[in-house]
Amino acid sequence: MITVDIDSNSGFCAGVIRAIGKAEEFLKDKSGEGKRLYSLGAIVHNDSELERLSGQGLVTIDKEDFDEMLSAEGEVLLIRAHGEPPQTYTRAESLGFSIIDCTCPVVLKLQQRIKEAYRKQQDAGRGQIIIFGKIGHAEVLGLIGQTDGNALVIENMAMLDDAIAEGRIKLGEPIEIFSQTTKSPAEYKSLCTRLEEEMARYNELPIERFKGRGLLIVHDTICSQVATRHERLSKFALEHDIIIFVAGKASSNGKVLCDLCKSLNIRTYHIDSPAEIKREWFRADDKVGICGATSTPKWLLEQTAGHVLELNQYVPEWEETFKVNI
Repeated sequence: MITVDIDSNSGFCAGVIRAIGKAEEFLKDKSGEGKRLYSLGAIVHNDSELERLSGQGLVTIDKEDFDEMLSAEGEVLLIRAHGEPPQTYTRAESLGFSIIDCTCPVVLKLQQRIKEAYRKQQDAGRGQIIIFGKIGHAEVLGLIGQTDGNALVIENMAMLDDAIAEGRIKLGEPIEIFSQTTKSPAEYKSLCTRLEEEMARYNELPIERFKGRGLLIVHDTICSQVATRHERLSKFALEHDIIIFVAGKASSNGKVLCDLCKSLNIRTYHIDSPAEIKREWFRADDKVGICGATSTPKWLLEQTAGHVLELNQYVPEWEETFKVNI
C-alpha cells in the first residue's frame, strides 16, 4: 500500500505568515478604494503563492523598478520579512511611499545586533564583521546595510578558506560573526570552528587560551524555528522511502533544506509545483513524504499529496489502496 505523509513542520515560518497576513489585510480593506500595495521583491519565494496574491492585487516590483521611480506619493510599499537596509527606507520615504514594515522580528533583532557590534568596532578603531549567508540574498543585503556595506559575507567553507588565504579576513583583530537566519546550523558551527582554529594559529595560541581572549565572538542568530526544522526534517527524510520536496527554486532556505533531505534520502525530488511530479519515481509500496521550505504554503503541500495519489491510482499492476496523512 502506498501512503503519503505531509510533514506537519513544513510550510510558512512565522515571519512569512505575518507578512502575507498583513498584505491580505490591506488588499481586502483598501483595494476596493483603488489603493495599490507594492511589495519590494517577492514577498515569498514561491511562484504559486505569488500568483495567488497577485490575483488579489499585490504588485511586486524589483530594485530596478524602485530605483527608477520618480514619485510614489500616496502609494503603499510593503517591506517583506527578509528586511531591507536603511537606505531603502530613506528612498521610499523620499518618493512619498507609506510603508508597511513586515520585517521578521528575528531578522530585525539580528539587524540591530549587527549595527551595534559594528558601531562598537568603529569606536574602537578595529575589528571586523563577518556574515555567514548567501551573497545577494535580500536578508543579507539588509544585514550588510547595518555596517555601511563593510561586512564580509561568506557563503561556505571554501569561501572562508579563500578569504583567509587572500588576507580579506583580519585574523589578528577582533572578529564578530553572525549568520543569516535561515542557514544550516551544522554548516555554521563547522565554519565558526574553522575560523577559530585559523585565528588561534595566527595569534600563536592554543585553542583553549585563544577562547579566553575574546578575539572571536560567535553570535547564535539562526532562527530557532529554522534550527528545529532541520532536526525534525532529518528524521522525516529517514522515515520515508521517497521525499517530494516542494519549494521555489529561488528559495535559499528551500535549497538548504532540500540538500539536507538528499543527504539522508537519495530518493529526494525538488519540485516547484505538482505538475513536475513523474509517476516513474514511485514504487507500489512506497511511504511518500511531502515537505517543503519556510516559503512553501500548506495548501501547496496538500495539493501535492493529492496529485501523488491521483497520479498513482491508475497504475494497472497496483491494486493496493492509498492513504494520505496530514
